Parts: sequence; C-alpha cells; structure tokens
Amino acid sequence: MRWYTALPAATVASGAAVTAYAGLYERTRWTLRRFDVPVLAPGSAPLTILQISDLHMTAGQHSKQEWVAGLAELEPDLVINTGDNLAGFDAVPGTLRALDPLMDRPGAFVLASNDYFAPRPKNPLKYFWPDHKRVHGTELPWRDLRDGMSARGWLDLTNAAGELTVAGRRIDFAGVDDSHLKRDRYDMVAGPADATAAVRIGLAHSPEPRVLDRFAADGYDLLLCGHTHGGQLRVPFYGALVTNCGIDRDRVRWLHRWTEPTAAHPSGTWLHVSAGLGTSPYAPARFACPPEATLLTLTPRSA
Repeated sequence: MRWYTALPAATVASGAAVTAYAGLYERTRWTLRRFDVPVLAPGSAPLTILQISDLHMTAGQHSKQEWVAGLAELEPDLVINTGDNLAGFDAVPGTLRALDPLMDRPGAFVLASNDYFAPRPKNPLKYFWPDHKRVHGTELPWRDLRDGMSARGWLDLTNAAGELTVAGRRIDFAGVDDSHLKRDRYDMVAGPADATAAVRIGLAHSPEPRVLDRFAADGYDLLLCGHTHGGQLRVPFYGALVTNCGIDRDRVRWLHRWTEPTAAHPSGTWLHVSAGLGTSPYAPARFACPPEATLLTLTPRSA
C-alpha cells in the first residue's frame, strides 16, 4: 500500500520540478548558438551574420534586453531579425533599446504575427491541430517598431527585396510577410536571385515549405526563419512534439540543407531555423530548448 501511495507523490514532485526548471530557469538561460555555412565562392573571406528571432519582448524583461544589447560585442558583419519581437503594447521602447547597439551594424528584418497582434491565452493542445481556428489579439504598435528599425538603416524585407553592401561585398535579399498567417506574397519578390551577388539570402518568419521551395528555385543560398521556438518543449531523445508550421520535426531548429548543390547552384540552399529568444507570456516555459540567438559564419564552399 505504501508503494502505491508513494508513486503518485513522486510523480507529482517530478512534474513540479520539471515545471519549475522549464519556467524559472531554462526560459531565461540565454544562449548563443554558432554554425558555419559554406555558401561563399571559393577563396572568399568569411562573413558573420547574427540572427535574432522571436524575442516576444515585454517591457519588464530587462535581463533579455541587456543580453541582446550585449551581442553587439560580437561585432557581426550583418544582423538579421526574423520577427515576433513584441509581446505587449508597451514593448516597443524596450525592444528598440535592446536592438540599439546592433542597429549600428548593417541589418534587415521581416515582421510576423506577434509584431502585429497581442498574444492571447489559448489551449496549448491547439498546436496539435494544424487547421485550428486562429483568433488574433488586439493590434500592437508594429509601425513604431518597423519605423524604429528602418530609421537606423535596416532593410524592411516584408514582402520586399533589396541589397546591402556588407564588408565590401554585395548581398542580395528577399523576404516575405508571415506565411503562418498566409500574409506572404512571394510573387512580389519572385525571380532569379542576382547571380553576381556574393551571397543570396531569403527571409521568412515561418519556415513553410511552399515558401522555402520558391526561394530555393530562385537560387537563394541561405534561408533564415524563426517561429518554431525549436519546439519549445522538447522530449529528450525524441525532439520537438510539434513544429507549429509545415516544416518537419527534424528541421524545426538549427542549420540544415534544404536543397542539394547543382551545377547551376553550387552551394544548394541552406536553411537555418532559429529556436528564438522568447515565449508567449501565456506559455512561459522552455524545456530542452534554451532561448537562443545564432551567429552564422558564412564560409567558402568547396571548389
């Protein structure tokens, strides 16, 4: 009888410990991830890209704001922001303060659902229903965020294309609005990427395969996305339970090939999905998936 009594108590205690770890410790274990991406022409000098995604910032998250601002010490050649910056109506000033030192570097961004709309409580089981009805919160001051980044020279690639000269080399860009909300309009940026650019980069907040395939077909070397939170709550030795988009679980975070090299496109297309730096205020926990920014070093491909 004592064994049967002790088992539920032990289960409850273990569950409480996991919940405390996920909500009180890992959620704020800010982590820098690093990857090398062989997409440059043989003999090229490396380029570094800092990717920031899914901040889900609130005004009071000072630890996160200070950590993000401190990433400027990495002196990246380029900074990319792949959306979902906000989690409150008063979050724009704190978000822009966090990004301020980084905006001294060349940069580009796309916006996403949590830039446009405030988070709402929801049943977490909905993430297991791909076709569940989405109900948006109240509109956030996303224009203030957009204008703050644009005023510092960052390219707004939300359904737009552009180019930057970074460390003396020209980079060709295209981006789409949030494909999870079906606001992407790839036809506005469609067409072959500039083959004379040093590297061609595509941005999309949500890594929806239908969008990634179009970027790859147009010759983009590197696709940068966020949205998934890497699964947010991962099961050791299994991985993400859900991706919250069309991407497969194996590529829900980090660097992977999307297409293989060909004679016409010798680097193929690489995909990096950031695990992101935040959570919804209504789901403030991470497990086996710490909050991350990523430093990508672009290196020469094999001759």
